Amino acid sequence: MERTGRAEARKAVTAGAIGNFVEWYDFAVYGFFAAAIGAQFFPSDDPVASLLASFAVFAVAFFMRPLGALVFGHYGDRLGRRGALATAVIMMGIATMLIGVLPGYGQIGVLAPILLVFARLLQGFSAGGEWGGAASFMVEYAPSGSRGLYGSWQQFSIVAGLLMGSGMGALLGLILSEGALNAWGWRIPFIFGAVLGVVGLYLRLRLEDTPEFRKIEAKQEVESAPVKQSFTAHRGAALTAIGFTMAWTVSYYILLTYMPTYVSSTLGLPLSQALIANAVGLVVLMVLIPFTGMLSDRIGRKPLLIGFSALIAVLTYPLFLLIGTKVLALIILGQVLFGVIISLFSGPGPAALVEMFPTNVRYSALGVSYNLAVALFGGTAPFIATFLISRTGSNLSPTFYLIAAAVVTLIVVSRIKETHREPLRET
Repeated sequence: MERTGRAEARKAVTAGAIGNFVEWYDFAVYGFFAAAIGAQFFPSDDPVASLLASFAVFAVAFFMRPLGALVFGHYGDRLGRRGALATAVIMMGIATMLIGVLPGYGQIGVLAPILLVFARLLQGFSAGGEWGGAASFMVEYAPSGSRGLYGSWQQFSIVAGLLMGSGMGALLGLILSEGALNAWGWRIPFIFGAVLGVVGLYLRLRLEDTPEFRKIEAKQEVESAPVKQSFTAHRGAALTAIGFTMAWTVSYYILLTYMPTYVSSTLGLPLSQALIANAVGLVVLMVLIPFTGMLSDRIGRKPLLIGFSALIAVLTYPLFLLIGTKVLALIILGQVLFGVIISLFSGPGPAALVEMFPTNVRYSALGVSYNLAVALFGGTAPFIATFLISRTGSNLSPTFYLIAAAVVTLIVVSRIKETHREPLRET
């Protein structure tokens, strides 16, 4: 196996992390400002109806992710990871800028929500090519015995993007009036996100492709039909990856992206406090992820994955009760504890998924499986949570969705093979 210098590997992690950071910053900002976007593009006498429409658009974009994963995965497995990831971040930057400058319903009528949907579909398509490619890129560059640690930076960059979106929201909430924030202030983070995309593009274009891809390319073992091969020869692993991702993605979108809206719109606290509480939980999660990734290189992936699934199943309901007290300190404590639990999966998760598939189909198989799970269970989670609360009248109803997802993932991760000490497969 070609040996990769640690300096080059660190550059690869930075390039993958920056692009991933941009992708998830953009997605996070939409979730954090869903209420303001709903009022601008879906005006209604019923605030819940506007919020549901806004989250519906949020969810629609996720159904483009599997399509994006198919296209980018084919490109990434046939021609290389670097070019696919560069294209993905360009598309996300364009879509983000479009959201930031779009006139609202009051200016151009029904064309406004149509263009918003188009921009979100473009975001979803590009994000579909991001996660699997970035995870493959980082882990394939990792030195021997460090795949958990190097892969964990992929999730670290996601949380950093979410944190920046939350921090941006909190800052704007402090310096702008609520009226100004809802009228035009929410646009600022989207425009800034487009600028960050240029940085991600620059860093990605400076690197060679991964050593693992270059190796199969030199041996002329690049798969000519990677998507087809992914779901014929590797169908079982692909189904496992979907179940593996289920609780992970629901926890992210319920507890991290949706939670500020839950605390502000459902519990009635000021949005600025909701964003501050969310930011504290994100910081704890972000700090712990590299440590749990590194720990998985020592003791294996499965103990941490199982621990996450079991704790989510058991503690989600009582932690929602804690957050439901409407006491800011207890809300922060609840989000911190959720952050600790989610870190158990987020550290080893990327490496464990990458290790399920061989190099010649990894981008396609990983990308499509992961994004199918995100589209079905994660992207719809804020909408489902809002819908459940509106229909049942219970602020605790979203917990049952998360508990059910955790049970499925617990069964799946209990049955997977431990791979932390095995070399990456080529074909």
